[in-house]
Amino acid sequence: MSASGQTAHALYVLRANRISSAAAVLAVLLVLTAVFGPMLTQYDPLASDVAHALQPPDANHWAGTDQLGRDVLARVIAAGRLDYAIAAAAVFLSFVIGAVIGGACGFRGGAVDRWVGRIVDVLMAFPLFVLAMALVAALGNRVENIVTATAIINLPFYIRFARAEVAVRRQAGWVEAASASGNGPMRIVLGFLLPNVLPAMSVQISLNLGWAILNAAGLSFIGLGVHPPTPEWGIMVAEGARFITVGHWWLVAAPGLALMLSVLCFNLLGDGLRDMLDPRMRT
Repeated sequence: MSASGQTAHALYVLRANRISSAAAVLAVLLVLTAVFGPMLTQYDPLASDVAHALQPPDANHWAGTDQLGRDVLARVIAAGRLDYAIAAAAVFLSFVIGAVIGGACGFRGGAVDRWVGRIVDVLMAFPLFVLAMALVAALGNRVENIVTATAIINLPFYIRFARAEVAVRRQAGWVEAASASGNGPMRIVLGFLLPNVLPAMSVQISLNLGWAILNAAGLSFIGLGVHPPTPEWGIMVAEGARFITVGHWWLVAAPGLALMLSVLCFNLLGDGLRDMLDPRMRT
């Protein structure tokens, strides 16, 4: 299909699926808000003002203030930048490494493919969040270790997906033609097979972004993520939970809503991408 045909098909799917379209727009707005957050608020997310602690939302503090008088909205925006960065870095690492390993195994097969398959099965046998907890606890709860742990638990998805898709295509005529032209196995995998399966893998990327954001927030919520006072959604929910019983609901509502919308948008965006790539939708 030509580029114009692909664009027309994408627009058709977006018009037909308004929920995915709204999710895509909202996801873009959330990311832009996180990136340009410091320009959108006049408050320092780390600056304390105890005299104005635990104030409900008003004209000056749209999401209220926390127990130290810090502006909740400024902290939510700053936390979004951190959580999105962790999720993007983790998914990028797991995608690149998993696609190369899975593509090579799917193309070559043999004993290495079987051993990699068994290792992936073992990783997926563990509850993934529990595995991330164990990794962060062993490595230390620093941002780079959270990224590493999140990438590791996402790695099996890309290895299995790339392996299956490449194994289906390795006997295709255009692959044999590339081999007959003198291209080596890795050049065929990296230059021909993986670019061919990349559109289908984009669905998994979108879904994993939502899971990675939730994983990073979950680790921080139980004390294995980044350290306070760094703004992070999981930390903010954990700190605000102590004040719900006394009526200070906004401490949890703002970061919880941001976390829910982010995960929901990326999941719905994955559904929209799947519809765009489904051949049955092209009729």
